Amino acid sequence: MPITKWLVQYSIAFPLIFLLLAGVQYLKGHAIAYSIEFGLLWTTLSITVFALRRAYIFRKNVHCHLCNDLPADETTKK
Repeated sequence: MPITKWLVQYSIAFPLIFLLLAGVQYLKGHAIAYSIEFGLLWTTLSITVFALRRAYIFRKNVHCHLCNDLPADETTKK
């Protein structure tokens, strides 16, 4: 499994998604503590679900054009 690649991707995605979610909550008028809690919770849940689904697809050996974790089949190359 390309764990190193995924860890780098998620280490970049985590702060970006956190800032987006927490910032939106703060702009909506919520307290900063609530915004940080909301951002951490939903960022963690989102990345966990995405990572588990991606690992499942990788183990099932399903080619993903977006993820590009497995080489393309000869039938799909053109």
